[in-house]
Amino acid sequence: MKRREFLTLVGGAAALAPFTARAQQAMPVVGLLRSTRAEGFSNLVEALQAGLGETGYVVGRNVVLEQRWAGEQLDRLPALTTELIQKQAAVIVANTQAARAAMTVTTTVPIVFVTGTDPVRDGLVTSFNRPGGNVTGVSFLVSGTSGKRLELLRQLVPTAEVIAVLVDANNVEARAEQRPGSCGEGGRTAAYRVRDQV
Repeated sequence: MKRREFLTLVGGAAALAPFTARAQQAMPVVGLLRSTRAEGFSNLVEALQAGLGETGYVVGRNVVLEQRWAGEQLDRLPALTTELIQKQAAVIVANTQAARAAMTVTTTVPIVFVTGTDPVRDGLVTSFNRPGGNVTGVSFLVSGTSGKRLELLRQLVPTAEVIAVLVDANNVEARAEQRPGSCGEGGRTAAYRVRDQV
């Protein structure tokens, strides 16, 4: 091989090296960790994929979605978290129980929770304004909003004398909603009819 051909070959390989290295790098991994079974929660997976898609990440094209479901066996969550870390998950998306378990395994991998309860009370974050650590997330229902909901209901049905609410008496969030003062102020009252879940 002539010197010029050799230099052209080496120069071409050097120019392609960054592209080849990028192509060989593994795609980023998003871990989905839940304490539940997978059955009945395909909508959550679809929503996560849609959200990733909105930010330019398409599962299978430029991001990997690793799912781990504990099947209501909470003692499996730490091992499932470890599996996701071994898969080099860049972030772990979890429900409340899964996030709590993941917090005991890693303090470096970001954990994003989605919950319907109070994340401060549940020990996921230290405060709403400053979550602290490697954990943050979204809470859809927070204790203390029942007063506002009752106020809106009173505006819709101003003549109602009794407002009944059916809840699971064993649910922590439901118990918090029933505390004195959680139903608003100004002398407005509500009668909570609590019935155990059937």
